[in-house]
Amino acid sequence: MAMATGEAPSLDLTSHWVGYTSLIIFVVAYSLVIAEEYTHMRKSKPILLAAGLIWGIIAWIYASNGFTHAAETAVRHNILEYAELFLFLLVAMTYINAMEERQVFEAMRVRLVCAGFSFRKLFWVTGLLAFFISPVADNLTTAMLMCAVVMAIGKDNAKFIGLACINIVIAANAGGAFSPFGDITTLMVWQKGIVDFWTFFNLFIPSVVNWLVPAVIMSFAVPKINPATCEIDVKMKRGAVVVMLLFLMTIVTAVSFHSFLYLPPMMGMMTGLAYLKIFGFYLKKTHKNGHGVASYDPEKADEMVGDTVAFDVFKKIARAEWDTMMFFYGVILCVGGLGFIGYLGIASQTMYGDWGPTTANVMVGVLSAILDNIPVMFAVLTMNPEMSMGHWLLVTLTAGVGGSLLSIGSAAGVALMGLSKGKYTFFGHMKWLPVIALGYAASIGTHFLINGRFFDIMPL
Repeated sequence: MAMATGEAPSLDLTSHWVGYTSLIIFVVAYSLVIAEEYTHMRKSKPILLAAGLIWGIIAWIYASNGFTHAAETAVRHNILEYAELFLFLLVAMTYINAMEERQVFEAMRVRLVCAGFSFRKLFWVTGLLAFFISPVADNLTTAMLMCAVVMAIGKDNAKFIGLACINIVIAANAGGAFSPFGDITTLMVWQKGIVDFWTFFNLFIPSVVNWLVPAVIMSFAVPKINPATCEIDVKMKRGAVVVMLLFLMTIVTAVSFHSFLYLPPMMGMMTGLAYLKIFGFYLKKTHKNGHGVASYDPEKADEMVGDTVAFDVFKKIARAEWDTMMFFYGVILCVGGLGFIGYLGIASQTMYGDWGPTTANVMVGVLSAILDNIPVMFAVLTMNPEMSMGHWLLVTLTAGVGGSLLSIGSAAGVALMGLSKGKYTFFGHMKWLPVIALGYAASIGTHFLINGRFFDIMPL
């Protein structure tokens, strides 16, 4: 019947050995992802293998039943979704690294370190900056920058560093939850066209509540110490301000392409990458160490922000960044394969049919803390349950801030455990779980209170 109507045929493999085998492969691979900190094996390796194996056995069983191109059609759909996400993130990462190479973040870090703030004031300043920088940059980069400040000032004060890192993780995750650019999950929801760009900002107040509730309580435990001031002057390199403005123009271009031209946001981002490359060409041609100058430096003269940052600067972080990109590919393909088998249909019926959207979306946040919000949110988007705009905003909020419940629940938390050299730990974070959970519950309650009108609106 499916072939007669022109639709891709679908076999229910949930009770078949193919389904059980695929589930086992995914669970084993994701267990290795979770254990990355202990095994030191990059998370993309097991998940890439799992994606290939899952789709390999799916394609084999479909081909054995005479449906030669069914799996191919399905997997191409998943690859298209990944390609849009990949190209968008590639441009965003390039701009972030361009600003880093132009010493934008270093100048900010030094200014904070030498400002002479007390530990308590620094606790609030780093949290506030993490909250407002992460919507534009990403929560991982933001958290690492703020952690560097805390480590430089806190030095051997483990208690302060631990509290400040918890605060930074919560603030960065909360800040990313109300912006389409702030987190991978919000980006996926926006690119899917379920929630438009400006509607996300209705989550601003719930996100503030999610951060402030635990921050206020934890601030009373921050040591009352005033570290010594310093005098270090780090200036941004030539063109740094222009790079920041070009990044803003790129965001405007992406939003305009999506809102007015109905094109994928990544097309606007790729157009914005051209801005950076052209400006990089200008920087190269106007470099002060040009040919014929006594102080000519070939390496300096070859600097070009658009290309050098994308490659030379990426050499220092390439493994982590590209590992993350490949991890996204593996997750999207694995979850897509399990959905094609039929498991997401069962999960959707259980969560959104039996439990109801409110309970299901609250549980999404809890699952994000245990697993990762990327596969959880992609699974929800693949299920595509019929629910109001208010509930879509709710799941966006919970998937974004739910990762703060545990230190391993977000990329920011995992990164800071490594950077803090044992001063910010899993159990140190767990100690404050009741307070963080209070903020999680308060943000959900705030969303229902101030965004109640959206629960009567169905997305387009």
